Amino acid sequence: MLNKIKLIFSNREIVLKILITFALLLVFKAGTYIPIPLIDTTNVKAVVSNNDFLTVLNAFSGGGLSNFSILALGISPYITASIVVQMLQIVIPKFKEWSESGEVGKQKLNRITRYVTIVIAMIQGLLIIFSLGSRPDNILQASVLQYKNVYWLIYIYMAIVVTAGSAFTMWLADLITRHGAGNGSSMIIMAGIVSSIPPMFTTLTNTYLGANFSGLNLFLFILVLVLYIAMIVGVVYFEGAVRKVPVQYANRQAGQQGSDIPIKLNSANVIPVIFASTILSIPMTIIGVMGLSTETSTGAFWVNQVFSTHQPIGVTLYVIMIVFFSFFYSFMQVDPEQIADNLEKQGAFIPGYRPGEETKQQLSKMLFRITLIGSAYLVILALVPIIVSIAFGFGSSVTVGGTSLIILVGVAIETLRQIETQAETKDYQGFLD
Repeated sequence: MLNKIKLIFSNREIVLKILITFALLLVFKAGTYIPIPLIDTTNVKAVVSNNDFLTVLNAFSGGGLSNFSILALGISPYITASIVVQMLQIVIPKFKEWSESGEVGKQKLNRITRYVTIVIAMIQGLLIIFSLGSRPDNILQASVLQYKNVYWLIYIYMAIVVTAGSAFTMWLADLITRHGAGNGSSMIIMAGIVSSIPPMFTTLTNTYLGANFSGLNLFLFILVLVLYIAMIVGVVYFEGAVRKVPVQYANRQAGQQGSDIPIKLNSANVIPVIFASTILSIPMTIIGVMGLSTETSTGAFWVNQVFSTHQPIGVTLYVIMIVFFSFFYSFMQVDPEQIADNLEKQGAFIPGYRPGEETKQQLSKMLFRITLIGSAYLVILALVPIIVSIAFGFGSSVTVGGTSLIILVGVAIETLRQIETQAETKDYQGFLD
């Protein structure tokens, strides 16, 4: 490990890339403190802190949403657009063709993804701003409240500003990808999550070790830390877990080694949890920003019962949706039919199974069993923070849960692999020169 660190930091080019990455991330973080003109950030922070979904979205944006900054949406519209374009490849043959056409096709898809990002950012910005603006005192400064006839124009202006902010964030991500270390979009999300960790632990410390300090609270504080460390260790283990399917080639002589097809335990990554939480959060967000109470409104009461992850029905629906999206996205990412066809074209086969349909069926069975374990892992990760929050009464103060940990661990592992590969490549080039 020490040799790898020495190898990385002895390479000037890689060190420069790391410094560029940190500099661009600082630019992003600075942007989260620049509020949109006419916004009353004090009231917005109160609204965001009382809504679980907005709290998580705020963590992903590095605090930009609670500050209602020009970067309030962060990189999330681009991530959503990427997922949408990827899923559209199933129903639009042209997109599928481009995805298999090499670099030129990828550039076309990237261009479409950017256009979709702008559309999604504008829609998302309008929805959040108009929802919060249903009570103008939630977001507008006192000096602007008198202009009731032009509220809608002010809201559209704000949506345009946050859309421009998303475009700027997307540009920063491209700069990181081209000139920095790691994938720019992933690094910005990771930076947003990391920046929300210190405030979260400050809140926990003040809760248990502040004015309410006691032996029991000290025990609870240590218990929370142990649970958190256990979650991190579990995520590191499961994110690295791979099922290797052995493959042999018909044209290789006896004694020569074959290869294998690695299938990740969690092929769908964090997408199922994000999809499930987003769908469930939409009705809850609307109810929250409209100021409806579950005690006075029957509609709000039933929406809370069905869609809140703190209620039995909501938790059940949450689990079902995570499992569904896990299978859906895993079979989209790892296509057994395509793998079977490629193996047959290469003269390869899985030992004990005939090429073609039999190989496809076996791969499907393996992927089903693997995804079953992976979806159970995602469900546990998604439920542990909810259970802990209810048991310890944290509410929305715990902003970094299982979903965030998967992102942090996944991005960290992938970035380290890329840096190590670049360092080793440069080392080999120097040896050959």
